[in-house]
Amino acid sequence: MKKAYIFPGQGSQFPGMGRDLYESNVKAREMMDRADRILGFSLSGTMFNGTDEQLKATEVTQPAIFLHSVCLALCDDTLPAPDMAGGHSLGEFSALVAAGAMDFEDGLKLVALRAREMQKCCGMNPGTMAAIIGLPDETVERICSETAGIVIPANYNSDGQVVISGETGAVAAACEALKAAGAKRALPLNVSGAFHSPLMEPARAELAKAIEATSIRAPFCPVYQNVTAAPETDPVRIKDNLLRQLTSPVRWTESVKAMIADGAGEFHEIGPGAVLRGLVKRIASGLSAEITVL
Repeated sequence: MKKAYIFPGQGSQFPGMGRDLYESNVKAREMMDRADRILGFSLSGTMFNGTDEQLKATEVTQPAIFLHSVCLALCDDTLPAPDMAGGHSLGEFSALVAAGAMDFEDGLKLVALRAREMQKCCGMNPGTMAAIIGLPDETVERICSETAGIVIPANYNSDGQVVISGETGAVAAACEALKAAGAKRALPLNVSGAFHSPLMEPARAELAKAIEATSIRAPFCPVYQNVTAAPETDPVRIKDNLLRQLTSPVRWTESVKAMIADGAGEFHEIGPGAVLRGLVKRIASGLSAEITVL
């Protein structure tokens, strides 16, 4: 039975995250202290003592979740090596570090820059996101394409659950049309911007330079990237997919199905929260697959 390690994205943060790990694991404490020095501020202090609002700021949230996830993956000597890995949006960076494709420090710097540039985009191009429950992907895609303004499917999370992203008015109009088409729910999300949409395009130039300057090796196991939902080991393609992810949908449903098709029978969610566990269970149940989710 192959083991898949999966890493969460933005939204999994919580006050106090990582404190127990910091206090109980010497290696994790060293990594968190090193992260504070690299970033030039006490990220660990905000993780341990910050409020919900402080942790929701994109430039804090993304490095915090990355740091927590990577510490869990690299500092537990009892964890066996995975046979494959994947991550949801931000979690893809955690997966690449856990699979040996990137050094921890390089991954942290990339994530911090990505978060800053995405936050700038939120100020320049205000937008939002909404979760659509209970419609086929094709219906969501069609209605988004027929809606005036910028609105696209951004996260294919599981069968019947798609998050749309774009201009605030266009997202609101699409939500009304999707409810009229039979959506069980069209739920606006409490996010700071339109992630994984064309509104993130201004972040591309700086992120492209940073990714190109980062040393990425072939991982020791395949990493299923969001843009392709396919196992990737080639450093050139990995870099290209990391950049494309900025404005492209997260194909999580397809990614999990591909891992299962390639033999994954045991999924370990590594990081704060348990969002991905629920998604994997729903995806696997649709396949009638015998899957263990930890």
